[in-house]
Amino acid sequence: MEAAIDRIMQTYDLLANRTAAASEEARAKVTNYLNTLMEAGERDTHRLTVCGLTYLRQLDGSVDPVKAGYTGL
Repeated sequence: MEAAIDRIMQTYDLLANRTAAASEEARAKVTNYLNTLMEAGERDTHRLTVCGLTYLRQLDGSVDPVKAGYTGL
C-alpha cells in the first residue's frame, strides 16, 4: 500500500503547487481511504493508485467543471 500512496502523492503534487501542510493532509486522507478499500478486499496496487488520485481530485474540486474554471463559453 505504501507504494500506491507514494505514487499517488508524487502524481498529485505534480498537478498543483501545494504547501507541505496541504500535502500531508492529503496524504492522511488518501491513506484512510486506501485502508477502507483494502478492508473491502482491493489489493491491486494500480487500481488503488487510480482510486486514490480520483478521490483526491474529488476532494479538491478539480473534477467539478465549474470549480475547475469551465464557464461554458
